[in-house]
Amino acid sequence: MKVGLTGGIGSGKSTICGIFEWLGVPIYNADLQTKSLYLTNHILKSELIETFGEKMYSPNGEINKIEFKSILSDKTLGKRLNELVHPFVFANFENWVSKQTHPYVIKEAAILFESGADATVDTVISVIAPFDVKLKRIKQRDSQRSETEILNIMNLQLSEEELIKRSDYIVYNDSSESVIKQVLALNIELLQKSTHF
Repeated sequence: MKVGLTGGIGSGKSTICGIFEWLGVPIYNADLQTKSLYLTNHILKSELIETFGEKMYSPNGEINKIEFKSILSDKTLGKRLNELVHPFVFANFENWVSKQTHPYVIKEAAILFESGADATVDTVISVIAPFDVKLKRIKQRDSQRSETEILNIMNLQLSEEELIKRSDYIVYNDSSESVIKQVLALNIELLQKSTHF
């Protein structure tokens, strides 16, 4: 069974995935895999250069971060980039899934719904945290980012209400209840659910 795990920036997705991983659940980190595909998939690389120009990559073959950020900040160009990249990520995910033996796997993706990746999984967990907690976490983690930049990213993502509405399970990462307890309970439920797959 394929489980999607998402949540806004600073919600604590990685922490929740770490607990699932500790329980033996294989985790596919879509963001990391996408970054890897930019560098290792030659078909994708040539399509990106054809669409956005040679400036997409620096002379040493790395992604040009400045150019990449400017593409993402432009709604039309960002949409085009996602349209090119996501089919490669989806195929990479399916290939990874075929090699797993655990009853269920987790696909961690920051933009699971926005990218259409929710269609590639059987059920979805969203990690929810209060706005001020998320902002504080991001500031501590990404000290080079300005508050305006952080708020712009947060505003581009789905609202908490929308995530709750579209998800099958919610993990509240707000100190009101132990996240370990929540994940342990979810693990039992997902193991039971996976017997139908």
